[in-house]
Amino acid sequence: MANFMVYLQREYHMNQVEAATILNGWSAASNFAPVIGAYVSDAFMGKFWTIVLGSFSSLLGMMIMTLTALLPPLRPPPCADEDLQQGQCIPYNGAQLGVLMVSLCWLSIGTGGIKPCSIPFSVDQFDLTTEEGRKGNSSFYNLYYTTQTIVLLITQTVVVYIQNDISWALGFGIPTLCMIFAIVLFFVGTRVYVYIKPKGSVVAGVAQVFVAAYKKRRFYIPVDGVDGQFYDPPLTTSLLCVRELHLTTQYRFLNKAALVIDDEVNPDGSCKNPWMLCTIQQVEDVKCLLNIIPIWVTSILGFLAMNQQGTFTVSQALKMDLQFGSTIKIPAGSVGVITLIAIAVWLPFYDRVLVPALEKITKLEGGITVLQRIGVGNLFSILTMLVSGFIETKRRNSALSHGGPDGVAPMSVMWLTPQLILIGFAEIFSIVGLIEFYNKQFPEHMRSIGNSLIYLTFSLASYASNWIITIVNDVTGRSGSSWLSGDINTSKLDKFYFLIAGISLLDFVVFMFCARRYHYRGSVRIN
Repeated sequence: MANFMVYLQREYHMNQVEAATILNGWSAASNFAPVIGAYVSDAFMGKFWTIVLGSFSSLLGMMIMTLTALLPPLRPPPCADEDLQQGQCIPYNGAQLGVLMVSLCWLSIGTGGIKPCSIPFSVDQFDLTTEEGRKGNSSFYNLYYTTQTIVLLITQTVVVYIQNDISWALGFGIPTLCMIFAIVLFFVGTRVYVYIKPKGSVVAGVAQVFVAAYKKRRFYIPVDGVDGQFYDPPLTTSLLCVRELHLTTQYRFLNKAALVIDDEVNPDGSCKNPWMLCTIQQVEDVKCLLNIIPIWVTSILGFLAMNQQGTFTVSQALKMDLQFGSTIKIPAGSVGVITLIAIAVWLPFYDRVLVPALEKITKLEGGITVLQRIGVGNLFSILTMLVSGFIETKRRNSALSHGGPDGVAPMSVMWLTPQLILIGFAEIFSIVGLIEFYNKQFPEHMRSIGNSLIYLTFSLASYASNWIITIVNDVTGRSGSSWLSGDINTSKLDKFYFLIAGISLLDFVVFMFCARRYHYRGSVRIN
């Protein structure tokens, strides 16, 4: 789906605002779905069956998408490039848009089942209590990342070329066949997989802390701690590495949830009513969540810059010289390959060269703290939008002064390289930093929820991007010259980029305030 913006504009005759709105909306739904998938997996279905549901949903979505490209009645009639440029093509009707939306809905459901469970289910297959299992687990992460990068590169080069120059139906059909093969391959191992039964959702445990604290709001917390005043049963976990947390004074009102009142504990040490009495570990886990929430909220607007790569950056490329050398023509939807290459080159250099050098200077594991790494990513996001704005100003001036009848500027698409490399740096620091932050700071039994927050962040960032696009289009359109009009050459996309840079700068200031006040979790105890 790397070329989906082009598909909507060329085959459904949408302007860039309509296409960007649909793309952002679908991206938001697809990134919110893993949160629901994580809850369903933990509470009811388990990882295996959630992946199965997601796989068949994705397959159904891809089959419908392929049909929209294969069957002419499911999309508007073909239109010449000149008519498309002038907005004279026959628009899509409600039924055609409805079929497209159904396809996207099934793809979002599939994403919700696969993304939150694929890695945890794979990790379940390793015995982390043995050295061999831990080494295999580390190798799996490396293999997963490598495979992901290769697939993305193939998608944005070979598949995009097939879609643009050969056939959209074939371009969608190939991923559909790959999905069928993946499902068959997944079922081959059903007899050898390790299955871990769902243990219930963590949502109830979090709610119990607030409910118990509220019910005991009239009780006083003793000043001097005495054994037995707070409920602290021994930890029961099969994890090799356990963070045992002690009761803290932060969010002190929640401590009442662990306050033991008469006749609340059974003779065997279990509590009689979990909605009246919670463990110290439960209380401190909830405090961890409350600490993480401000960082998570600021990361939403921090991802605004990354959202523009798959929408307006592609629109820019469509109005630039796509010729590379004398024989190669770069598909507009493949410009994101530059970002992938930047990540593939820079990330090993960062891990193998820069981090060890920083560790010698700062004496910190990783060279810098996780929050500092996220902050650096936010700075790269701001810089990306500023550079994008300046490049767009040059591109539009070139198109208006020297462009041909089709509005294409005599300016190489490689001018987009700086902004695409910078957004790659932003992803390396922000996204990888957030993944590391959630895995280190979330309670062990909530890590699947923590990982799903990454996708929820993308989702809310997409919604925020849509909201900003709508407001900017409406406000600037009142004067008759919208910043985001249908024709990118008469719009003011550069000003929109500068606006995103300003919003990202304000968000960075708030992030710095929250990061300075953040308290990292307790120490690790090796059992």
